[in-house]
Amino acid sequence: MHNKKRRPTMSTQKSYEEINERIRKGQAVVLTAEEVSKMAQEQGVAAVARKVDVVTTGTFGPMCSSGAFLNFGHSEPPIRMKRVWLNDVPAYAGIAAVDAYIGATEVSDSDEHYGGAHVIEELIAGKKVHLRATSPGTDCYPRRSIDTWVTKDDLNECFLFNPRNAYQNYGAATNTSERILYTYMGMLLPRCGNVTYSTAGELSPLLNDPYLRTIGLGTRIFLGGTEGYIAWNGTQHNPSRPRNDCGIPTGGAATLSLVGDLKAMSPEFIRAAVFEKYGISLSVGVGIPIPVLDEDVARAVSVTNADIETSLFDYSVPSRNRPALGTYTYAQLRSGSISFKGRSLRTAPMSSLPKARQIAGQLKDWIAAGRFEVSRPVAPLPETAKLNSLEIRKEGE
Repeated sequence: MHNKKRRPTMSTQKSYEEINERIRKGQAVVLTAEEVSKMAQEQGVAAVARKVDVVTTGTFGPMCSSGAFLNFGHSEPPIRMKRVWLNDVPAYAGIAAVDAYIGATEVSDSDEHYGGAHVIEELIAGKKVHLRATSPGTDCYPRRSIDTWVTKDDLNECFLFNPRNAYQNYGAATNTSERILYTYMGMLLPRCGNVTYSTAGELSPLLNDPYLRTIGLGTRIFLGGTEGYIAWNGTQHNPSRPRNDCGIPTGGAATLSLVGDLKAMSPEFIRAAVFEKYGISLSVGVGIPIPVLDEDVARAVSVTNADIETSLFDYSVPSRNRPALGTYTYAQLRSGSISFKGRSLRTAPMSSLPKARQIAGQLKDWIAAGRFEVSRPVAPLPETAKLNSLEIRKEGE
């Protein structure tokens, strides 16, 4: 197992400044993660290190831990909003007078198939959203209620802030029980009737930088169709998970907290998702450019689906410690079926490979056109983390 970061090789060194200068001059060589993997197979990693400046990645899939901060501006007379609804979806108002946070998975009071993710998508699309708020009234904020319609252009500030996105890797799911299970990994059929997975494989951002050498706080990224940033490590960030011989974590590992301007985003890359008998999520498009600083980075971005492994978990076990039934590569998962105990199990992705390719391609075009430069992280993401479990205690314990 590789649990420590590899020391960078000394050959073919490049700096962020040199790469950005080439971007500004229109001379940078930019490839998507799929393109660079093919190049490495044909020409070798050393050629990638010499010839390629930036590699672009992409992923598009459901990321429940997402939401948006909104500032509505003050009415006349002003109000200190205590409770807020947007299209009948509750938003959290315990921030300030006219600030609120709407979570992607929050459900409408009147329609269980509609939630915060739909509100976010409709705001991005420029649609009118019904705002309703109540207040006890105070001397400085005397108004007690408000009922109006707003668009993103009416809001002072409106930005996506997602506490946990872009898992580095994620386990595949199946179901050994005798009944259908409805989960955030989709519908799982009885007796291992299907397998679902939710990572973009060799295009996935954090799998192309497994030790997070170029990805950290302040990294400029593609988020929802516009420029965004890594604000912090994501919740449940745990990069010290076991790794395979390629240095790639075989579990969830690292996660990211992301921020970006909702007003500039596109509904093409931010879409509401409804999972039958489970709930609501938000499909988020994320792309991260990786500067090819040296041969070690070149080796990392040359990873293929055959190199990336993940565990298959039995979701019929209602525990965070559910057992792993085996390990499979993304080449196997993406083939449409895997072999399990002498059976062929159908596989299906929860994330969209065409969208991931589109994101990596659009980011590549931005960089090639000089519109987007790579950024040196202002601080690294944590290398280790301890995930606590919630202990159920009685009062006084």
